[in-house]
Amino acid sequence: MSTTRFLTGITTTGTPHLGNFVGSIRPSVAASRQPGVQSFYFLADYHALIKCEDPQRVQRSTLEIAASWLAAGLDPEQVTFYRQSDIPEIPELTWLLTCVTGKGLLNRAHAYKAANDKNSAAGREADAGVTAGLFMYPLLMGADILLFNAHQVPVGRDQSQHIEMARAMASSFNHLYGAHFVLPEAAIDEHVAILPGLDGRKMSKSYDNTIPLFSTREQLGRLIAGILTDSRAPGAPKQVEGSALFQIYQAFATPTETAALRQHYADGIAWGEVKQLLLDCVDQTIAPMRAQYQALLDDPARIEQTLLAGAERARALARPFMRELRGAVGLRSLVPAAQATAGAEVVEAVKAVKSTKAAKTAKTGQPAFKQYREADGKFYFKLVAADGRLLLQSQGFAAPRQAGQAIAELHTGAGALPALASRLVPVDGVDAAEVMAALQALAPGQPQPARK
Repeated sequence: MSTTRFLTGITTTGTPHLGNFVGSIRPSVAASRQPGVQSFYFLADYHALIKCEDPQRVQRSTLEIAASWLAAGLDPEQVTFYRQSDIPEIPELTWLLTCVTGKGLLNRAHAYKAANDKNSAAGREADAGVTAGLFMYPLLMGADILLFNAHQVPVGRDQSQHIEMARAMASSFNHLYGAHFVLPEAAIDEHVAILPGLDGRKMSKSYDNTIPLFSTREQLGRLIAGILTDSRAPGAPKQVEGSALFQIYQAFATPTETAALRQHYADGIAWGEVKQLLLDCVDQTIAPMRAQYQALLDDPARIEQTLLAGAERARALARPFMRELRGAVGLRSLVPAAQATAGAEVVEAVKAVKSTKAAKTAKTGQPAFKQYREADGKFYFKLVAADGRLLLQSQGFAAPRQAGQAIAELHTGAGALPALASRLVPVDGVDAAEVMAALQALAPGQPQPARK
């Protein structure tokens, strides 16, 4: 059986809402359980920077969206679930696509044209307030899709243009440098591609008309009660076409339930009764997931570990593919292949010698802290045992000095652990007693191993 790759993402600029669930999360989770499917799901935090300049909001949204997907049943062991900014190959591929994509194609992007039209209507210069990020948004989305050669991309109909543009980018690259990219296709659910919001327009954070996915039943009831309807009185036949209540109900109900509500509309059901039916229907789907969602929000370290593990799985595919693409465009070693192979063998031999020396040193060594910077720009540290095993992992710090101060505190001994617990990530399979023993070994006044 051939494998089909599905890929989808959600921009981390707000709290997930019913439209996200119906249009992306639910179909993505369902697709991930199908045989012959390889699924890629990501948190589009690079995309968020185009729309949001509030760092705290981006971080909080990342947490909430990750928790939503996991609570909805996404199994990180069966799919590749990652944060966009953890994959440095994505911005690199974005640049390669920039070099083969015509500006005219980007001029036709819906978001860019909408910004131009808004400026024109206000009597401003067409590009007023338009960043290069907004203009090049389709290129970043194209890189998201093409880096993993996705076959199917679940999107709403209003997003299908981005898939067509990704196809155009792939075709241009393939024409110039050989067949490297699969041409992706948009996977659109015709029934629920676009869910209406409280005001009848598309449910969107941009319109401030959303219904948060994990609202309590009480909050859900108040929001549904505020959905706009027409003035037809109870007993008067009502149209399902254009009814936000009916469209949302249809997205959560069974075909039989939907048919029954359609008949109720024809029979003149009161709007208040429709809203009660909608509340019961939506809450029946969402309620079982709420407790898991809250448990995940309360344990961000668990989500962080899940995302980092997903990033490693994603990069295992992205790294070799980017080497292939770099070679295709001429970003290659200056050394002939045979010499390069010989040189690589020498490097591997040197690594083997160093590894042997390190193993010998470890027998008489001691635990050590290692500080480093990741692709997200943050500073991390880890505590490794004398034999190189990971004992303790930190979360990210905004500045190296902060990470250094935390290390200095831990050097005082195991007593510093409780105060820093919120900035540390436990490592699976590592006993707390082993971590405490390692910290005590590093504390001042402890006997040190003899050095030769």
